[in-house]
Amino acid sequence: KLGVVDATVHQQLAQRYGVQGFPTIKFFQAGRKDGQAEDYDGGRTANDIVAWALDKAQANIPAPEVLEIINQAVLDDNCADKPLCIISFLPNILDCQSACRNKHIKMLKDFAENYKRNSWGWLWVEGFRQPKLEESVGIGGFGYPAQVAINARKGKYAVLKGSFSQTGISSFLKELSAGRLTSPLVPLKDVPEGKLPIIVGSEAWDGKDGKLDVVEDIDLSDVNLDDDDIDDKKKKVDL
Repeated sequence: KLGVVDATVHQQLAQRYGVQGFPTIKFFQAGRKDGQAEDYDGGRTANDIVAWALDKAQANIPAPEVLEIINQAVLDDNCADKPLCIISFLPNILDCQSACRNKHIKMLKDFAENYKRNSWGWLWVEGFRQPKLEESVGIGGFGYPAQVAINARKGKYAVLKGSFSQTGISSFLKELSAGRLTSPLVPLKDVPEGKLPIIVGSEAWDGKDGKLDVVEDIDLSDVNLDDDDIDDKKKKVDL
């Protein structure tokens, strides 16, 4: 929103915000006003003011969510119309329990905050959960965690070559943001033009540790194998 105040008329308001010369531009954060305002420090042309205001607006937008891919809509909504979507493939919950997984997700959320001005989509999925997606970007079977960036409009992708760490991902995202990848984007594999990989519907992670399936012991109490039965079976085998 843009507002105009005549400081010669509203002198008390002008004094409150330290207005001493004209024209003066002040920037107020969204929400309730607490008396704090930021001085405009850009140029005086209309283009300068608009560019400065847009930059401030982008800086104050909320960070995008880091969503789990559980159906086709999640992938399409966060990839199809985005400049890029960053997809992380995390280890199976048995290999990386809740504390480990949440640590990865927290790191991804921090990156989503840092790069929110880029309007990228941010997604994650458990390894092996979406085979078609993994096949399309040359990931699968081993090497989790991993990360790719997909440009859905071009039908191309890039793979994180470094480590899945603060340092490795930071370098990868900086290259993506600057448009200076060390390796060029390559086409998605076996995906029709203008489409995204097929996603199989699955349940969302419940936030808990993984547990191995317990195999129940077989009750052999009703099985009668006395000596006579064993001897009879031996005779039949001998015959």
